[in-house]
Amino acid sequence: MSYSLVVFDWDGTLMDSTHSIVAAIQGACRDLDLAVPSASDASWVIGLSLESALRRAVPELTQAMLPRFLERYRTHYLLRDPELRLFEGARELLTELAEQNVRLAVATGKSRVGLTRALAATGLGPLFDATRTADETFSKPHPAMLHELMQELDVAPDRVVMIGDTSHDLQMAINAGVHGLGVTYGAHTLKELEGCAPQAVLDSVPRVREWLLPRVLAGAEL
Repeated sequence: MSYSLVVFDWDGTLMDSTHSIVAAIQGACRDLDLAVPSASDASWVIGLSLESALRRAVPELTQAMLPRFLERYRTHYLLRDPELRLFEGARELLTELAEQNVRLAVATGKSRVGLTRALAATGLGPLFDATRTADETFSKPHPAMLHELMQELDVAPDRVVMIGDTSHDLQMAINAGVHGLGVTYGAHTLKELEGCAPQAVLDSVPRVREWLLPRVLAGAEL
């Protein structure tokens, strides 16, 4: 088993942003006098497109209220922007994989504007061969993001692994016919991740590196 394409989710997998997203959803609800979802309910929807997430986390939200809610959500999220950091070891892992000629991609529930901004802020943009966002194709767990990435980079499904912190990521991997690797330091619980039968569920970026490197080096030479 060797992978030549590693696809990463962004929020909760590479970027430690789960708490900021939850706080932004809750803050926007308070601003609009809507019922505030619990942290667990708000975190469960992370990884979906924003509108899909809000329909589940904030069922009272109407279409007419959506523009105002999104404005308040983005305001709360940007206020926490200085707090956002990559998970420890994420930059080093990506750099090491790129140096081994492993192809790297992102499949995220973020918007294109949001991902472009995050890649610029972290300086990671040049390391990725391709990216997909939820506002330019179908939202997770639909397999379109992975299908499009595999087609663009000309990589067969048996050479691809999807790494993510939510069951949405892992279900997308199943739907696309690729392997999934779960991480527990983001939004979803160990039980939720294990329910999607990933190759493994790991609790830190260093553990991801330990598991991944022996499984990509052969693939990178193909």
